[in-house]
Amino acid sequence: MPDNDNNIPTGKDTVCYEAFGNLYLNITNRCSASCVFCIRETCDGVYGYDLRLSREPSEEEIIRAFEGLKLTEYKEVVFTGFGEPTCRFDTVLRLTEWLHKRGMSVRLDTNGHAARMYPGRDVVAELKTAGLDAVSVSLNAESEEKYNRLCKPAFEGSYQALLDFTKKAVTAGIRARMTVVGQQGIDIEECERIATGLGASFKVR
Repeated sequence: MPDNDNNIPTGKDTVCYEAFGNLYLNITNRCSASCVFCIRETCDGVYGYDLRLSREPSEEEIIRAFEGLKLTEYKEVVFTGFGEPTCRFDTVLRLTEWLHKRGMSVRLDTNGHAARMYPGRDVVAELKTAGLDAVSVSLNAESEEKYNRLCKPAFEGSYQALLDFTKKAVTAGIRARMTVVGQQGIDIEECERIATGLGASFKVR
């Protein structure tokens, strides 16, 4: 982990944390899935940061945190953390727009369920309009049956939703990557074929 030059606190309610030259945002602990391999089941955070929130930070609090940092020192700002960022979709949109206006590259790490959580909204178009540069979508399995067993999504049709989300992101010109957790029983080659077939890059994490 790089030196914490911005003096980001490492105690409870960590909203911003540093790693790999990026600034990561932990805006919620809620999620629309309950993955059997989720690190939330075994630890309280990553890279020495406690990511369990006692409450969700307001947009004003997050922006105040931004204003206390040297944002230009980071390669990109990434929505990720200990929950699914799009559980606070409107907050993601407004913060992305705020960051984009200040010349920051913004990435969303997501399970791709947003269209199921917000039916009737064109979530990819809204993200593009806000200025999102990149998405990293958790594919996690090569079939819907295996995905449902491993990830236990809250919404029916979530596997197809994440595939559609990725394809629409690529079409919209948002840089897209799909990822899987390397574990026994996952057909990595087939997952990579799915990702590249949608026009996304691929990573085993």
